[in-house]
Amino acid sequence: MPPPSRAHALALRPPALVSAVLTCTVVAGALAGCGGNGSSSSETTRTPPAPNTASFTGTPPSALASSASAAISSARASASAAASSASARASEFEASVSAESARRSAAAEKALKDVKGRGNALGEVAMTGLPKAQTGGVLAVLVTITNKTDRKASYAVRVDFEDAGHHVVETRYTGAENLEAGQKQQPIVFSTRPPEQKLTARLAKAERY
Repeated sequence: MPPPSRAHALALRPPALVSAVLTCTVVAGALAGCGGNGSSSSETTRTPPAPNTASFTGTPPSALASSASAAISSARASASAAASSASARASEFEASVSAESARRSAAAEKALKDVKGRGNALGEVAMTGLPKAQTGGVLAVLVTITNKTDRKASYAVRVDFEDAGHHVVETRYTGAENLEAGQKQQPIVFSTRPPEQKLTARLAKAERY
């Protein structure tokens, strides 16, 4: 029996399969095969997918510039705040001692008015410079007055602030009243001159009365 012809074979196949075969035959000129096993004469150009920016690390240049600007502004603000804070500390320090020192100063200046020489109590008075970090930049000295006698006494002290040439540019007074034997007091004397001016404190007079 002779083999069936191509048309007869197609007629024996299901309609869906016949349609698939015909379609495959029509596009044979464009594709070398059907079912994806062949390759086209020219590769189809594909658009690459967009990168997943969520996986990126680092800071974009514009953000870096913004961060640098913010850091500079913050540093300037901090410096300004530090300067203001130092000024405030100086004012607070002066205010804390000014009321009492004003009274001591007036009493001591009056007591030393007629004293000749350097006084009779230099050995009972000592001075120690205070750190400027503690005084807000103000030049200040802690005056320690100790009653080394066996009876109650009062003291008047004069402190001179001198420049590098040993010229007296400012004079301040302090003292202690009614100290018991062996008792001591430690008033603070500070210069009102600008901190930039280099001065040295010197014990000029000390009188016990």
